[in-house]
Amino acid sequence: MAPDELKELKTLLQEQLDKGFIRPCSSPWGCPALFVEKKDQGGKRLCVDYRPLNAFTVKNKYPLPHIDILFDQLAGARVFSKIDLRSGYYQIKIREEDIPKTAFSTRYGLYEYLVMSFGLTNAPAFFMYMMNSVFMNELDKFVVVFIDDILVYSKDEKEHEEHLRTVLTRLREHKLYAKLASVHSG
Repeated sequence: MAPDELKELKTLLQEQLDKGFIRPCSSPWGCPALFVEKKDQGGKRLCVDYRPLNAFTVKNKYPLPHIDILFDQLAGARVFSKIDLRSGYYQIKIREEDIPKTAFSTRYGLYEYLVMSFGLTNAPAFFMYMMNSVFMNELDKFVVVFIDDILVYSKDEKEHEEHLRTVLTRLREHKLYAKLASVHSG
């Protein structure tokens, strides 16, 4: 890594340590970590190349929904709000016995995730399962979920207020946190 990337890596590791997302370790596992460019926001994201771990992982077959089917559910709706979970995967704790498998190596040592990390083969399927479980009663009525994006749809403003209240209550009940700036209505 270039000197500026090493500085960024050190900062990012400290932030994740401070938030309790990672911890130093001496795991027998250890996949390489690298930076990739963020598509939308610019800047860089730390990614772990979990291909060696994923090759040994039994795949979770929980289905991800097809976008075109999700859009069909919106027929007749006039009011919409999109809610994006804040650091969605990082809100899910890893089982203690699986933590060592998430280890990644850096110039500054070996670390392991205490929360679900991007790049783990079953992360999207598990997250989708969890979100569908949280919103089971609202799906196909006024909520569409795709991984960490929640779309609330309604026929009018009054109905939408009630739908949003229900969704926010569900999130609170399950201790899931949304990005305040990402709650969009229209």
